[in-house]
Amino acid sequence: MTDIAVVNGAAGALGRAVVRALVARGDHVVAVTRDGRPGDLGTDGVRVEAADLTAPDQVEALWRRLDESGDRPRWVVNAAGGYRPGSVVETDPDGYRFVHDLNLVTAWWSCRAAATRLSAGGGIVNVASRSALVGGAGSAAYTVAKAGVVRLTTVLAAELAGRGVRVNAVLPSVIDTPANRDTMSREAMRTAVPTDDVAAVVSFLCSDAARAVTGAAIPTYGTTS
Repeated sequence: MTDIAVVNGAAGALGRAVVRALVARGDHVVAVTRDGRPGDLGTDGVRVEAADLTAPDQVEALWRRLDESGDRPRWVVNAAGGYRPGSVVETDPDGYRFVHDLNLVTAWWSCRAAATRLSAGGGIVNVASRSALVGGAGSAAYTVAKAGVVRLTTVLAAELAGRGVRVNAVLPSVIDTPANRDTMSREAMRTAVPTDDVAAVVSFLCSDAARAVTGAAIPTYGTTS
């Protein structure tokens, strides 16, 4: 039986960086994307699986496939997410559901599936956001969803502590991604943190070196944000 790391949202810039970091240290990785296409994830040590992480039936089907493979998930990273601006008044029901589902619902169903399967020494890392702590006008749905991810992390950490399973979150601010470089100002990007730097923190939390850390929300927005 092989220990594996499951990276959800692996097609995104941060998800790909997390996959790279885990593979570089020798982990076997299951990279979960919506369409299951390998793209640049198709390397040694990586198996790509498809799932719509907003759909509980697809998440359960994914985890049943992992059960049947004989592999043993030890680390789970929930990196699916996305941003859409808007105030409370400006955000319509469809916009709210889109942001809520992409950021919080994906983490919820993946955490739920992992919680019944991980054993002592395993761990979950959720990707939240600095906005969960200091969100202001203009990012209402995103801020609320990411705050939910932080609370999900602390609640599940308490629920799984007795089993020796750790649950933590990272809180990026602006990440240096191609999409952000295309849409954000040069001034905003001046303090952006490289994806590999955030992935390094995720990799640490997915290790025995972080065995004393659970229920934490780790700032990963550098020193000049």
